[in-house]
Amino acid sequence: MGVIGVQLVVTMVMASVIQKIIPHYSLARWLLCSGRFFFFSLQWYQHPTEEELRILAGKQRGKSKKDRKYNGHIENKPLTIPRDIDLHLETKFVTERDTIALHYFPEYQWLVDFTVAATVVYVVTEAYYSIMKPSQEMNISIVWCLLVLAFAIKILFSLTTYYFKVEDGGERSVCVTFGFFFFVKAMAILIVTENYLEFGLESGFSNFSKSAMQFLEKQGLESQGPVSKLTFKLFLAILCSLIGAFLTFPGLRLAQMHLDALNLATEKITQTLLHINFLAPLFMVLLWVKPITKDYVMSPPLGKETIPLMSEDTFDTIRLWIIILLCVLRLAMMRHHLQAYLNLAQKSVDQMKKEAGRISMVELQKMVARVFYYLCVIALQYVAPLVMLLHTTLLLKTLGNYSWVIYPGLNSDTPVEDKLLPNSVYSEYSPADGKMKVTVVQITMALGSLKNIFTPLLFRGLLSFLTWWIAACLFSTSLFGLFYHQYLTVA
Repeated sequence: MGVIGVQLVVTMVMASVIQKIIPHYSLARWLLCSGRFFFFSLQWYQHPTEEELRILAGKQRGKSKKDRKYNGHIENKPLTIPRDIDLHLETKFVTERDTIALHYFPEYQWLVDFTVAATVVYVVTEAYYSIMKPSQEMNISIVWCLLVLAFAIKILFSLTTYYFKVEDGGERSVCVTFGFFFFVKAMAILIVTENYLEFGLESGFSNFSKSAMQFLEKQGLESQGPVSKLTFKLFLAILCSLIGAFLTFPGLRLAQMHLDALNLATEKITQTLLHINFLAPLFMVLLWVKPITKDYVMSPPLGKETIPLMSEDTFDTIRLWIIILLCVLRLAMMRHHLQAYLNLAQKSVDQMKKEAGRISMVELQKMVARVFYYLCVIALQYVAPLVMLLHTTLLLKTLGNYSWVIYPGLNSDTPVEDKLLPNSVYSEYSPADGKMKVTVVQITMALGSLKNIFTPLLFRGLLSFLTWWIAACLFSTSLFGLFYHQYLTVA
C-alpha cells in the first residue's frame, strides 16, 4: 500500500510553495492590484482632505485659536459644509500598499491562494490517477478540497457574526429570517421525489444504511441502521439553513454589484457575460431538474419519437464541466463587480449633492473611505460561494467516481459498486515483521470497512444535493436582492 508516494511529495511541494512563493506571487493580490498596465484595473476613490473641503466651502482656517473662535469655529464642534458642494473625488489605482489596511485582507488572501494551491494539487492528483491508476492509495486531494470548504465556511461564518454584532441595523433580522426560510425550503425540497430532482439521495441513503447494517452484523451487533431517514433529512435541512443564512448577504451584495456593473459596462459582450454570470446559479439548478435533463437534453422529442443524444454518464460529465466553466466565468467577471462596488463612493457623493442641509467633514470623509476599507469583505462575499461551488463539484467527481472524459464506453474511473479489499492485504506482511506492520494492516482494513459503508452512491447523492443547494441559495438571495435594489429602493 502506497502511503508515502507521489501524492505526499505533491503535498509537501505545494506546502513549500504556499510558504515561500505565494507570499511574493499571490493571485489574491493580483486580482486587486494588478496595476494600470492591465486591461481592467481597479480604481478606488480617495476621500477629500480637510483643507480641500475648506477651500471648496470657502472657509479659511484661522491662524490662531482666537481667530477660529471669533469666526464661529469652536474646537469641540465638528466643522460642517453644505451637502450640495461641488466635490469631485480623485481616483487612484489599487496598489499593494493600499491593501495592507483593508479589513479582512489576510482572510481574503489566504482563501484565494489556498484555493489555488488546492486546485493545483487536485489537478496533479487527477493526472496521477488517470496515468498510474493506483488502487490502494488514499486520494489526498480530497483532504485539500475539504480544507478549502472548511476555510470558506469559516470565513462566511465570521462575516455573518459580524453582521450580528451591528446593533442598529436590521442585518441580524435578515439573517435569521432567511435562515428559517431556507430551513423550510430545504424540508420541502427533501420530500420531493426523484422524478423531479435527481440527486440520488434516496438510493444513496438506502445503500449507506444497508452497508452499515451489514458491517454491524459482522461485528456481532444488531441494529436497524445508524440513523433513520427522517433524522438524516432533519440534520441535512439544518445544515442547509445554515448555508443559506451564510449566503444571504453575498447574494444580496451580488445583486447590487450586478446592477451597477451593467450600468458601468459599455460593450455588448461585457453586458452579455454579466447576465450569464448572474444567471449561472440558475443554470446549475436546472441541471438536476429531471424533466428538463431527461426529456429535453438527453432524449429530445422529435415528433412522436425521442432521439437519444447521450448516455446518462455522458450527461453527468457534461454537468460537471458546465459548473466548472460557469465558475471560471464568475472569476473572470470579478473585477467588473468589484469596480462597480468601488464606484459607490462617487455614487454616494452624487446622492448627497441632491440633498439639502449640511454635513460634517468627518462624516463625509468616513462615507467615502468606508467603501474602499471594506473592499476585501465584498471580495470574500463574491469569492467564497464560488470556492464552495467549485470544490463541492470536484469532490462530487472524485468521491462519486465520475469521469472527466466525455465519451461513451467507460462510465467512470472505477466501478460504483462496493469493493472489498483484496486478500493480499492480509498476506502482504508476515507476523515477524513486527507490530508496526500489523498496525498498518489493521488501519488498512478499517479504512476498507469505511469505504464499504460510505460508498460512491452515498457521495453522489449527498454532494449533488449540496452543490445544487449552494447554487439555489445563491440564486434565491441574489434574485431577491435584484428585486429589492431595483424596485423597493427606488420606491
